Amino acid sequence: MRKKLVAGNWKMHGSLQKNAELLEAICRGASGLGCEIAVCAPYPYLHQVQSILGATSLQWGAQSVSEHQSGAYTGEVSAAMLLDFGCRYVLVGHSERRTLFGETDNVVAAKFAAAQAVGLVPVLCVGETLFERESGMTGLVVSRQLSAVLDRQGVDAFASAVVAYEPVWAIGTGVTASTVQAQTVHSAIRSQVAGLSADVAKGLRILYGGSVKPASAQELFAQDDIDGGLIGGAALIADDFVAICQAAS
Repeated sequence: MRKKLVAGNWKMHGSLQKNAELLEAICRGASGLGCEIAVCAPYPYLHQVQSILGATSLQWGAQSVSEHQSGAYTGEVSAAMLLDFGCRYVLVGHSERRTLFGETDNVVAAKFAAAQAVGLVPVLCVGETLFERESGMTGLVVSRQLSAVLDRQGVDAFASAVVAYEPVWAIGTGVTASTVQAQTVHSAIRSQVAGLSADVAKGLRILYGGSVKPASAQELFAQDDIDGGLIGGAALIADDFVAICQAAS
C-alpha cells in the first residue's frame, strides 16, 4: 500500500516571520495524520525550516537543484548542499523551471541523477500545456518527459523517486483537471513504468499538482493512481494545507 504524500511548493514566497507562523500552524494541525507531509521552501529559508521541523515527523526539501556537483556555477546550489540542510526531497522539472528557465528534458534528467547521487528523493514533475492538451498530445508529452529520465537512470531509480503530474494549464489558474482527466494520466504514467518493472510501478507514488484545493482533494486522492498532491497556492494557507493533508489521511 502506497502511503500518500502531500508536498507544499512555496515557490518564491515567504519571510522569516510568515514562514514561522505557517509552519507552526501546519505542525499543530497536521499532528497525527496518516499521510506523509513535506514542504519545499526557497533556498534561503531551508535552515529555518530545518530548525522548526527537525523534531517533527514532517519532511522538507528544495524547489530545484543544480545538475553539477560543484564548481564555477554562480548562483547554483548542489544536491550535497541541500543534504547539509536536512532536505529529503527536491523538485526537478517543475513546469516553471522548464518554461521560464529553459530546462530541457536532458537537464531535468541530469538534475534527477544529481539528487539521487547524494541520497535525495527527486520529485519529477511532468505535464502538458493547454495547447498540447487541446492538440491531443498529453500522452506523448508526458511519456517523453518520463522517458528522458527512464532512459538515463533506468527504471530501478524510480523505486526511490516520486513523480508529480502537473497539467500546466491548471497551475495557478484555479482550474483543476477533472478526476477522470487526472486519473487517466496517472494511470498512463504507472503503465509506462510497469512496462519496465511491475514492482517499481506498484510502489511508485504519483502526485497530482494542478490547483489542488480542500474542496477537490478528497475526490482526487480517492483515485486508484493518485497518491497525494504537489500543492502550490494552498500550501501558503495553513488551514487549506492541513485540510488537504487530512483528505490524504
